[in-house]
Amino acid sequence: MVYVILGTGFEEVEAMAPVDILRRCGVTVKTAGIGGLQITGTHGITVTADCTVDELDLDVMDMIVLPGGLGGVASINGSEAALAAVSKAWKDGKYVAAICAGPTVLARLGLTSGKTVTGYPGTESQLGDCRYVSNTPVVVDGHLITSRGPGTALLFGWKLAEILCGTEAAAQVAAGMLLTEAQA
Repeated sequence: MVYVILGTGFEEVEAMAPVDILRRCGVTVKTAGIGGLQITGTHGITVTADCTVDELDLDVMDMIVLPGGLGGVASINGSEAALAAVSKAWKDGKYVAAICAGPTVLARLGLTSGKTVTGYPGTESQLGDCRYVSNTPVVVDGHLITSRGPGTALLFGWKLAEILCGTEAAAQVAAGMLLTEAQA
């Protein structure tokens, strides 16, 4: 089970691209809203979440994903349930993934310390004691996966699919989406 946390002001493409790719690979993904099921993103797109963060079943979680968007990140930082879910995922050795400003939440929880990470340009000072990489769209360091921003959302989703489903399955989905052509 993968949970994607949605708070008011989340970056829509950073949330929906990974959800779409993972579901195409057959992964069970649930979006989890902070403060309700109807969550409006940073560009005014309202999404109906599958559940609320208070309803997460953390015992079946394989991965948790934090999209960016400054409002969405502020919502996550203001949600004890969301922060507890991220902390539990990390403590239990599950995958923790964040894109754009999302890695700043991970830094706040101390998860980026000593890790190689990336994020949206300008967030470097908010990422804690880490090795920041600015020229790589997606960075994997153990169970921590980070990505740069809206333009890397498909690659981020693809990497999550590779991790959970294997390279071959992810490559088949990417080919069907013409993702490999977009990289050329």
